[in-house]
Amino acid sequence: MSKTWLNKKILRKVPQVGLIFWVIKLLTTALGESTSDYLVNAFNPYLVVIAGFIGFALALTWQLRARRYTPALYWATVAMVAVFGTMAADVVHVALGVPYGISTTVFAAAVVAVFMWWKKSEHTLSIHSITTPRRELFYWATVSATFALGTAAGDWLAYSMQLGFLVAGIVFAVLFALPALGYGLLRLNSIAMFWAAYILTRPLGASFADWTGKAPAVGGLGWGDGPVAAVLAVLIIIGIVYVTKTHEDVDTGARAL
Repeated sequence: MSKTWLNKKILRKVPQVGLIFWVIKLLTTALGESTSDYLVNAFNPYLVVIAGFIGFALALTWQLRARRYTPALYWATVAMVAVFGTMAADVVHVALGVPYGISTTVFAAAVVAVFMWWKKSEHTLSIHSITTPRRELFYWATVSATFALGTAAGDWLAYSMQLGFLVAGIVFAVLFALPALGYGLLRLNSIAMFWAAYILTRPLGASFADWTGKAPAVGGLGWGDGPVAAVLAVLIIIGIVYVTKTHEDVDTGARAL
């Protein structure tokens, strides 16, 4: 991979951050949780994880090769990161027996390491500065790491801390609101507040996906992971169609959270 290619200027390939961005993002995090749980329980879990990795790799490859931001491709990639990120975090706990608290700490360290490498290399963590292939690679590495971290953190509160899905979801909803308040009221750094909120979308969406999909015996409403995943997929498609037609999420260079 040549340095010339890595530094080549490209069109921005991420959406503008606004209300519709956060809505679709939360839906994809919930989709990742419910889809992963449904597939690993309905089919051979080893084959499912392999298929999830292939889907993730293909989607990311197409996204990296794209010349410009396309809502359907971008959000399909985020969805596949959500699905495979959930599987990866679950494998660490279920297959390897690593406690959720330890996996949360490890994934948190991975997120910090990616941020430090990105900052040292590019001198900024702003998603509005993603105009080279190198920065896009850092962006997707960060997204992938945050999904794994969010999955582990959500399960840690729900299971290890015995808060249950609903209470864990409420806790993460409150935490998710703090970066927006920090930016809007206290004028804290917008980049830091964005990534704090971004990380929290994963356990927030996953907690409510589990609450609606899991059986009442384990604290859920019992709607089923499959039906919940199907409804979420439909809502995401509606959101993608909306932004495709309105171009509401086209990045105009704004720096708002």
